[in-house]
Amino acid sequence: MLGPVRAWRGDTELVLGPPKERALLALLLTAAGHPVAVHEIVDALWGQDPPDTAVSVVQRHIGALRRLLEPGLPARGESRWLVRGSGGYRLDVDADSLDLLRFRALRRQADQAAQDRQPAAATELLMEALALWRGPAASGTSAEVRSHPSFTALDDEHLAAVKEAAELALEAGGGLGARVLVTLRQAAAQHPLDEGLQARLILVLAATGHQAEALDVHRTVRTRLADELGVQPGPELQAAHQRVLGRTATRSEVTEPGGGTAEGAAGPAEAVAAAPAVTVRPAQLPVDLAAFTGRRSELARVRDLLPTGDEQPSTVVISAIGGMAGVGKTTLAVHWAHSVADRFPDGQLYVNLRGFHPTGSLMSAAEAIRSFLDAFGVPAQRLPAGLDAQAALYRSLLADRRVLIVLDNARDTEHVRPLLPGAPGCMVVVTSRNQLYGLVAGEGAHSLSLDVLSDADAHAFLSRRLGAERVAREPDAVAEIIVLCGRLPLALAVVGARAVVNPTFPLASVAEELRDSEDSLDAFAGEAPVADARSAFSWSYQLLTPAAARVFRLLALHPGPDCSVAAVASLAGQRVGQVRPLLAELVRAHLLTEPVPGRYGCHELLRAYAGELGRAQDGAQDLDTARRRLLGHYLHTVHAADTVIAPTRERLRLRPHATGVTVPRLPDRAAANGWLETNRSVVLAAIEQDARDGSGEFSWQLAATLDLYLDRAGRWQEQLSAQATALGAAQRLGDIRGQAHGHKALGFANGRLDRWDEADAHLARALELFGETADAMGQGRVHRHFAYLANRRGRHAEALRHYADASSLYRAVGWHSGEAYVANEVGWTHILTGAYEDALKECARALAAHQVSGDRNGAASAWDSLGYAHHHLHAHARALECYEQALLLYRESRDRYLEADTLVHIGDTHRAARDDTRAALAWREALGILEEIDHPEAADLRARLNELGTADPAVRQ
Repeated sequence: MLGPVRAWRGDTELVLGPPKERALLALLLTAAGHPVAVHEIVDALWGQDPPDTAVSVVQRHIGALRRLLEPGLPARGESRWLVRGSGGYRLDVDADSLDLLRFRALRRQADQAAQDRQPAAATELLMEALALWRGPAASGTSAEVRSHPSFTALDDEHLAAVKEAAELALEAGGGLGARVLVTLRQAAAQHPLDEGLQARLILVLAATGHQAEALDVHRTVRTRLADELGVQPGPELQAAHQRVLGRTATRSEVTEPGGGTAEGAAGPAEAVAAAPAVTVRPAQLPVDLAAFTGRRSELARVRDLLPTGDEQPSTVVISAIGGMAGVGKTTLAVHWAHSVADRFPDGQLYVNLRGFHPTGSLMSAAEAIRSFLDAFGVPAQRLPAGLDAQAALYRSLLADRRVLIVLDNARDTEHVRPLLPGAPGCMVVVTSRNQLYGLVAGEGAHSLSLDVLSDADAHAFLSRRLGAERVAREPDAVAEIIVLCGRLPLALAVVGARAVVNPTFPLASVAEELRDSEDSLDAFAGEAPVADARSAFSWSYQLLTPAAARVFRLLALHPGPDCSVAAVASLAGQRVGQVRPLLAELVRAHLLTEPVPGRYGCHELLRAYAGELGRAQDGAQDLDTARRRLLGHYLHTVHAADTVIAPTRERLRLRPHATGVTVPRLPDRAAANGWLETNRSVVLAAIEQDARDGSGEFSWQLAATLDLYLDRAGRWQEQLSAQATALGAAQRLGDIRGQAHGHKALGFANGRLDRWDEADAHLARALELFGETADAMGQGRVHRHFAYLANRRGRHAEALRHYADASSLYRAVGWHSGEAYVANEVGWTHILTGAYEDALKECARALAAHQVSGDRNGAASAWDSLGYAHHHLHAHARALECYEQALLLYRESRDRYLEADTLVHIGDTHRAARDDTRAALAWREALGILEEIDHPEAADLRARLNELGTADPAVRQ
């Protein structure tokens, strides 16, 4: 089978029959030991247009094969090898008789050796398996037959084995790489667009001393991808390339260039046009539950939505899985998604929409779409404005792709409708507590209502967790536990965890404690199974230490899906060292999860239960105090991160935080940006929660403090939403200062998106409000925003007037650093108008002031502006001297984007001085940085390098 279809009896090769008979033998061999239905045989041999006599022809070929394999078989005798059954035919052979089975056995042995950490042995076994191949599987049959999924799947197995052998050879080292190289080269030649395979070839070539050939392979593949598919190399190929070059790829923040701020986001048309270039393959499915049990009929119903064979859906198929909380909707959806993930080679998307989160902090469709665009590698700066435009980009990315999308915990139909793809090939699975009638009626969704487990599945559920022997010893107790838990999977999991942790406890005692419990969840009153599950939660809760129980109750106040240890410490008003063991206790009791180290989450049903306990036991005042400590933690930590990122920028002054609030130490820009990115969604949820349920004071202060980060990260849509919420809270409070900050941020965010009327209106109102509070610093920042947006519209005289007003305001309050920044921005404006001598004077004044104050980032910005002015005056040597000073300071502060921006300017100056070699070197270095941080300016710089004929950043002069 592994090459031309051939057969032997002893040492004698058999003469196989006509093409259809040879193809039938090959098909039966692919499924050796398993029956192949007659309709599958007909489909493989004739495709979509079989003759009326197809079944009769198959029967004749079966008879001929029997006579060929067993020539002494009587006419009506039963064959030992080729037997009929289950509506088809089965060919019984073993690994000693069939190379395909031998190949698979060797792969299994290799996999075991790899798991035993024996990469060399695993590589040898895979090379033995690959030596069995003599060409494409089932060669000698017609092209139509060879294209059947049964045969193409075998070639996929070969390809997977080649990749595994390459990875293991690299891990094992020694001379194994050279042994794999021949097979790897052959496979790469047959699959020139398989990026994973080409990446492994590059790494093995480099590891065996063929570095030049490795770089040449990368160039060839990159060119072929661009010419044939119109895409750039994906992450795996890029990573291999960088490993060969000895580079490390890190991500950095995007900040403001020399004299101003980054360009605005691409519009919808540009963003959609860029969609085909996305090469990231998302794989977002959560981990499948190893102990998944039952649900066979439900799984079969969802599986039936997919076509048979390897065909993909011709239309978008939607399955809506509904049911009560804790019934296992998510577990079923994730398990099924894993089982069919290979049918969707372009990736799997997953999002928890938090439709029934106890705090009301549901994920909006806009936020979900942005997370999906992030998963496809779309830079934040390239996102178009507005939900409609972002949804259009999302649908464009899914066009002609086969992607599985799991939308978990949806509130209603309108919650998910914007997330549905518009093109064939994709499948969407939605889970919700509600019956999504609108999705069924309007989108043709297939509805599956999930009930509690059957008695048999519940019994199997406990057997998997407690062990079959322990369950069999106490059948009556097990039956009672199942009844008391209402066959609810979540309740059974909690009880099972308790029994596992205490293996000496009789199950009868577990049943007795459940029976004696009187606690309940009022939110599910009237549903007896859930009332019994409530008893399980209560029983587990009662076993906690008092300190852990208090933390569990307080966690219901947290607005986001998960939180850090410092956030929990602030909630509890304790030190981090005090809450760590309490969190560990809650995780052991399965009342909390730790999805990633140091971050903790809670199932919604358990969170609701914790909230009820808190309201009953802690009192409104205590809960409000804990909530304010939590919000204080986020406010002061965001403030600390903002201070690290931009230490000399004016910022909101905060009152000292309350006693018991923990603010983590953020030692550098990387730590500050990392904390903000990890906690961004939680902070945004806190802004919304405090505006809705709290005083609103924390809402507008959080938004004002997060303003700079959201802007520099290019998350302008999130900025608009957060600042609008915060502005509403400030207006309800009657807080003029909060309203001023909200209007200021909304004005600049709208300007980023070219919404000029909205931008002007918000900034004008901000100027009035800052004037009412006599906040000269706030007025100065608004004037600088006005000036920046005026420059973007070519209104340079207007920009200079605003800068003059800002400078006067800063001078009046004695903020000299602010005056220096304005001077540099005035100089940049002069550069835009061609007044280069005036620009030199202003930028030199800015540099001197920054040097006196010790503001190194401000000095770097001024040096860059001076270099830019000298460049335009054709003083190229002086320009390069200024740029080198800026570059040194940016590298010291680890400001990667502005380092790249200055390198681009250096390249520009070398180009103007007709030194194309040095220009290309600077531009290549800048391109490497821009590609690392996924900045859209990389495309323009790559085009400029193409003009020089040296676009490849791998080339070194």
